[in-house]
Amino acid sequence: MRQDWHTFDDAEAVAQATAERILKAATQAIDDRGCFRLVLAGGTTPAAAYRLLRTADADWDKWFIYFGDERCLPADHPERNSVMARENWLAHVSIPAENIFPIPTEQGIDIAVEKYTAIVAAAQPFDLVLLGMGEDGHTASLFPGHPLDASATVVAVRDAPKPPPQRVSLGLAALNAAREVLIIVTGSGKQAAVRCWKRGEDLPVAHIHGQGGADVYIDSAALGDA
Repeated sequence: MRQDWHTFDDAEAVAQATAERILKAATQAIDDRGCFRLVLAGGTTPAAAYRLLRTADADWDKWFIYFGDERCLPADHPERNSVMARENWLAHVSIPAENIFPIPTEQGIDIAVEKYTAIVAAAQPFDLVLLGMGEDGHTASLFPGHPLDASATVVAVRDAPKPPPQRVSLGLAALNAAREVLIIVTGSGKQAAVRCWKRGEDLPVAHIHGQGGADVYIDSAALGDA
């Protein structure tokens, strides 16, 4: 399945293009189906894109927000993706609170998986999934060397190689059912993983393609000489 690469000068340009892509996808989904179901990624470049959305003119009441993964931390912990998204964007726009679905990892990993599996089942297929990639090639909380279950919509991660070890992540079945997937990669620290990815090595990010392929927005620093 295709993964189309789009190169930008820097992380700021990637964030701008990401915000524009989100708004375009929202307009299309609302025109076609009456609502927009978006899965958010964590990370600094997504956070910059979210800040750009604060001033957008959008039908916020028709947006539904989900998360690609979450750390098992208290609900208000600053390292949670849900907290980052709220502080950078969601608290500044009028998306109804009942349209935002954080992963309830503060309730424990097993309860969170059970509850989010039901939420994902009701929401699929997502209109747009945003993903990042770590320096080791992980995406969401799917890590290299860990088994990938193509049939799982939500997975419990109990031994992540970076803290905290317990996380909950969307699985391949939910990610690859999405209508659109956008993978955002910035920074020189990603160069080694990008080279492995482009060589065809078995990284989790290489398994994500949505219904019809994925787009990769990458800056020059991350691409390097790959």
